[in-house]
Amino acid sequence: MNLDLALVLALLAAAIVMFALNKPRMDAVALIMLTALPLTGVLSVGEVLAGFSDPNVVLIAALFVVGEGLVRTGVAQRLGDLLVAKAGTSETRLIVLLMLVVGLLGSVMSSTGVVAIFIPIVLRIAQNTDRSPSRLMMPLSVAALISGMTTLVATAPNLVVNAELVRSGAAGFTFFSFTPFGVPILVLGIGYMLVARRWLATRADAAGDAGRPRLGDWIDAYALAGREQRVRILPHSPLVGMTLEELQLRNKSGASILAIQRQARFASDIIRPTAKTRLQANDVLLIDLFAPDIDIPKLQHELALVPLPHSGRYFIDWSQQIGMVEVMLPEGSALLGKTVVLAEFRRRYGLTVIGLRRGRAAFGHGFVDEELRIGDVLLLVGFWTDIRRLQSHRADLVVLNLPAELDEVLPAGTRAPQALLSLAVVIGLMVSGIVPNVQAALIGCLLMGALGCIDFASAYRSIHWSSLVLIAGMLPFSLALQRTGGVDLAANALIQVIGGAGPGVVLASLFAITAILGLFISNTATAVLMGPVALAIAQELHASPYPFAMIVALAASAAFMTPVSSPVNTLVVAPGNYGFADFVKIGVPFTLVVLLVSVLLVPVLLPL
Repeated sequence: MNLDLALVLALLAAAIVMFALNKPRMDAVALIMLTALPLTGVLSVGEVLAGFSDPNVVLIAALFVVGEGLVRTGVAQRLGDLLVAKAGTSETRLIVLLMLVVGLLGSVMSSTGVVAIFIPIVLRIAQNTDRSPSRLMMPLSVAALISGMTTLVATAPNLVVNAELVRSGAAGFTFFSFTPFGVPILVLGIGYMLVARRWLATRADAAGDAGRPRLGDWIDAYALAGREQRVRILPHSPLVGMTLEELQLRNKSGASILAIQRQARFASDIIRPTAKTRLQANDVLLIDLFAPDIDIPKLQHELALVPLPHSGRYFIDWSQQIGMVEVMLPEGSALLGKTVVLAEFRRRYGLTVIGLRRGRAAFGHGFVDEELRIGDVLLLVGFWTDIRRLQSHRADLVVLNLPAELDEVLPAGTRAPQALLSLAVVIGLMVSGIVPNVQAALIGCLLMGALGCIDFASAYRSIHWSSLVLIAGMLPFSLALQRTGGVDLAANALIQVIGGAGPGVVLASLFAITAILGLFISNTATAVLMGPVALAIAQELHASPYPFAMIVALAASAAFMTPVSSPVNTLVVAPGNYGFADFVKIGVPFTLVVLLVSVLLVPVLLPL
């Protein structure tokens, strides 16, 4: 062993120890290695920093942006809602559908991103079905890791190993090269989790909204249920052609129009009502009946309105557009001494008062003629954009509570078709090979932006910069180990130990070493280190490089055994309330299953 190799191995060992201790954080370790490697004299500063210009690093960043477009437009959330509707009350059906949806979505975007998307969805499912999140979070992480085995772009280790193949002069994998391995493993994973869920203790949710109210809490507190009406204006209605200012519905009938649903050319638009809004035939009105003694049938007959069904209590089914907020009147507010009507909340803030709380007493009715006092708490309803603007009116009112549903509002909820089109273009370009994968992903990012699915600020926020720094910081080790003979040394040592035992044993050993390394360092860093070793072994054995590269990629994604093996696992620890032993108990047996399946399938589908 020469001095240069000894220095590189010493740095690598130091990195592994720091990764295992998680001190400092992983991206900081990568930056330390970037700084230290040029000091060995093995690599220049330019060679060390070349990882940041690697096409796969740019590709991963672009895929984060594409995934964010799916989140902002509600594609991912609608998948979750569909999942709940189809699963019903069956936990078995719920786990099967959850793992299938996560596996499908994770095949075309970052598995880490998929888990981040689905954690609030799964928490909501657990809450709505009265289940412990610990029963669902582990199937979520297992499915997300397996999704990394289904396509080339599903996870960073696949791209790292593919880049090593291309660097060695091979053609590289295609988009669906991984699919014949990932699909059977996903099926096995679903069956395994249906059994293994019994080994997970039922625990309470450790990551809730910590007392943050939900819309349903306010509906109960202010007795709003039953006040809502959804009606359609008939063509002969006297309301047709009138403005809301002319109508004066609140003063005349004890009712307030909260929103107007108007049929556009291809879809329905939700319109914010203002004094100058002119009503049209077939408009659908969302109405709050704040007066307790309204003769609803008489009002509908006089105004030629047809009642329509609504699926949620007090328009809770419209929570993507319409929300609520509690505000308090401070000393010096310009609203003090005025009644709710005279305060003109709609004109000032675009919001409607639907409840008042004075001390411990909450009023859902009979408050409109009350003079407002210091400390009064008002419940307002209206569009989220108007609710967010309330922060600029601090002199007159103070925002007390924003509901948990605010975090679930989609910034581009009407752009789901455009997001799906962009995703289809990316997948089509990658599958066809017309342009390089990184260019296809960048085209998808530009389409997402041009079609209004994402903006620059959200695009930059969506990129997991720490993951990119980790990958770019560890990539130089591959070149350093090759240049100093470390890769050949490791490959020769492995061949001397097991080389005569047959290709199956060699593949199994590569899988095992990669999986064991993954106990201590991230699966991406493991792929960076083991990819060159696998290809060197293939060269020594005069065999095709593809099965050896594939076994390393599959093993890198089989990071089921500890909570630090992959960010996917780390993300579900808190919401699932898991301990280290839970991952060992669930992950070790399944890793052995994946090892056996991979060693059997790889030589058959990718001949040696």
